[in-house]
Amino acid sequence: MGKVIFDISVSLDGYVTAAGQTTEEPLGRDGERLHDWYIEPDAASLELATEALSSMGALICGRTTYDDSLPWWDADGPTGASRLPLFVVTHSVPESVPENSVYHFVTAGVEQALEQARAAAAGKDVAVMGGADTIQQYLHAGLIDEIGIHLVPVIFGGGTRLFDAETDEHVKLEVQSVVDTPNATHLRYRVIR
Repeated sequence: MGKVIFDISVSLDGYVTAAGQTTEEPLGRDGERLHDWYIEPDAASLELATEALSSMGALICGRTTYDDSLPWWDADGPTGASRLPLFVVTHSVPESVPENSVYHFVTAGVEQALEQARAAAAGKDVAVMGGADTIQQYLHAGLIDEIGIHLVPVIFGGGTRLFDAETDEHVKLEVQSVVDTPNATHLRYRVIR
């Protein structure tokens, strides 16, 4: 069975979106800066992204991430031509969904979404890609095996924090790898159970 990995880009001060979110800028003012490492990758970043995609069988996100990203993703979803299935954790299924899309809507919670994603992944990894609330739900439920952080050299000063929920639990991690590139420091951790 593949691993469950949450993978996300974050600012140096811990934000996954900048302040000033709008429909046109769902990641906030200049929030797309978080994805520069992926949009115009250097050799090391491209190698990491290619390796991650080749081991991935399915993805999970929350409804806000889906709603905010659909205009850019269209029917193919976040993996483009690879068309990996994306399971959207939501309270309700949207009225309109692109035809022949990769989207599957799960209203029964994060565990059910993971069960469906694992079945679709057929032994490959499942990536939980956001948003922050969805990632926190998976992490606090003990369902994450690895954490991938793409630490981007920018300070937003406001927005949506990746780890904002208070908890009495400590999540212990072991460093798997650190790859430093001009547009991001790519960190990979294994969750210690």
